[in-house]
Amino acid sequence: MPTQQHWTTDHIPDLTGRVFVVTGAGSGLGLATTRALAHRGGHVILAVRDEDRGRRAAARITAARPDARLDVRRLDLADLDSVRAFAERVRAEHRRLDVLVNNAGVMAPPRTLSAQGHELQFACNHLGHFALTGLLLDLLAAGTDPRVVTVSSANHRRGRLFFDDLSGERAYRPMAFYNQSKLANAVFGRELHLRLTAAGSPVRSVLAHPGYASTNLQKGTPVRMVRLLFGRLLLPLAQSPDRGALPQLRAATDPGVEGGGFIGPGGPGELRGRPTRVPLAPAAADAATGRRLWEVSERLTGVRYAFAGRSAGLA
Repeated sequence: MPTQQHWTTDHIPDLTGRVFVVTGAGSGLGLATTRALAHRGGHVILAVRDEDRGRRAAARITAARPDARLDVRRLDLADLDSVRAFAERVRAEHRRLDVLVNNAGVMAPPRTLSAQGHELQFACNHLGHFALTGLLLDLLAAGTDPRVVTVSSANHRRGRLFFDDLSGERAYRPMAFYNQSKLANAVFGRELHLRLTAAGSPVRSVLAHPGYASTNLQKGTPVRMVRLLFGRLLLPLAQSPDRGALPQLRAATDPGVEGGGFIGPGGPGELRGRPTRVPLAPAAADAATGRRLWEVSERLTGVRYAFAGRSAGLA
């Protein structure tokens, strides 16, 4: 990837005619990403759990850019039935996609199970995005400079995959399971890159993380200590959502970004700064872990990837 130490949204090329899906587009990093893409001419599908919030977000963008092309569609990533319904609607409305930004997430709730019985953070942050990517992969393969951008976190370096207790039934700690989900994002993005490359697919898998950005993710967690620390005490150190979204925007639009790359803030501790390539934790690049997580994810979602121009099938 060419070095651009001061990459900003001014570097985003003209996106006219390109179609993007951004999950969690109703607020925070997702809204900032959607706004920047729309302002450069991109057609953005706002994938949101709360359609009213999504429509309000779209209205704020079109108020500043009346010609913005935006569609609001419901997607609850923690419910695999919703993921399949969303994918079916996108497939009915579009013959191709250019970029999928797997941005949405939840952070440190009390132990909660998804509609299919999976721990909520693992379900929403990882399994939902794994299923969505597989179900849309053939549309992406038909796109122009197609990419899957999966948003992880610097916290992936603190994570462990609890393969013997993914649902937290035996022992649940909110932040430990958040870190697990962010490590799963990183492992998935890396493993997807390897499989796409092996298949000769035109789709690039790129990872990104925002550093420390002030969003509803930290402010909305019910864990009081996390909310106090990141939602109040450390808030003066946080980047704005617009700055926090720069790594995923670069991953989604910079022609020089390489598949398998990880884009994050270049400042101290990767907490803030201009987006640049940053290292993955060794655990995220472990081949055996990548294979195991992929197999588990296929089993838990019922989605099996096809890399030869067909849509993913259901197990």
